Amino acid sequence: MANVFPKHSKLCGQMRISQLYRDGKRFVAWPLRVTYLPDADDTQVLIWAPKSLFKHAVDRNHMRRLMREAYRLHQNELSGHYQIAFNYMDKEQQPFPVIEKAVCKALKKIGNNQSAIANEQ
Repeated sequence: MANVFPKHSKLCGQMRISQLYRDGKRFVAWPLRVTYLPDADDTQVLIWAPKSLFKHAVDRNHMRRLMREAYRLHQNELSGHYQIAFNYMDKEQQPFPVIEKAVCKALKKIGNNQSAIANEQ
């Protein structure tokens, strides 16, 4: 699979997003809060940097760009289909290696949780 992040991989729609936050499992991989939910369709991702932490749009866009790039590079580590939300939590802007490490940790944890659930059944 190529390292791309096309439109169909982006989580859109108020109903799908609210279902993810209502029914999904959460954990923190600092500086990210990750919410995920197994899905029958393709994997879709929501990337969010809040206005309450970054008042300037250029700062929010920069953090979203870093998270998107980290996910794009490491999306092959994830097996299965999920809806995933990456929420940036830190008040400081972290450099790319920190965000990349957090995204890798999150993707591995999501994959490990799903394999543990499959082994129980």
